[in-house]
Amino acid sequence: MPDAILFGEKRRRGGRVGQQIAMALAVLLLLPVPVLAVYCFLPPPVTPLMLIRAAEGAPIEREWVPLARFAPALARAVIASEDARFCRHHGFDWVEIDKAYQGWEEGEKLRGASTISQQLARNLLLWPGGGYLRKGAEAYLTVLVEALMSKRRILELYLNLVEWGPGIYGAEAAARAHFARHAAQLTPREAALLAAVLPDPRHWRPERPTPYLEERAQTILARMPEVAVPSPKGCR
Repeated sequence: MPDAILFGEKRRRGGRVGQQIAMALAVLLLLPVPVLAVYCFLPPPVTPLMLIRAAEGAPIEREWVPLARFAPALARAVIASEDARFCRHHGFDWVEIDKAYQGWEEGEKLRGASTISQQLARNLLLWPGGGYLRKGAEAYLTVLVEALMSKRRILELYLNLVEWGPGIYGAEAAARAHFARHAAQLTPREAALLAAVLPDPRHWRPERPTPYLEERAQTILARMPEVAVPSPKGCR
């Protein structure tokens, strides 16, 4: 077979492979859109983290509660603890990212700067852990979450899905497990203690706080009046 014909056949095969890769990437990029669109209105039935923990033997304790039925202090406490500029950014807090980077350059341990939107994107569709692939997917999903959902919906989903102890997901299950009451009945101190354990909810117990957790909770309580909280009329 002449070289020109062989070269042409290779180009056609290469073109078909390129088209298949492009189509696969398009599917991967577009697939989360309808899923997230559904979650704008309906509660997610389960998350990847819940399935992973269940495979490890943990139960799944959760109960969906509308944001309006949470104690107002809880939303303030979680925002004050996890993402003070939640109402002002579009998914990424560049101020905190810059602080974390500067601290790392000065020899400090690299600390996280994930927003509530980023954490929600991770909880909804991704697996725990690090790596460039997961971080890239998280960033892409964060953009979609912010584009498709209101801040109020993002916070509602987050408060209902976040892990709050071994097998405990969402604020209602957490309030019952840790304080034997509904999330609507939480006091500001209890809300601050629940927010304080979020960095390590499987090892810290808000109902039996260590001196370190007490200090974190007091800091959160002091910050709570300063943060904006999303309402039906916007963030205020």
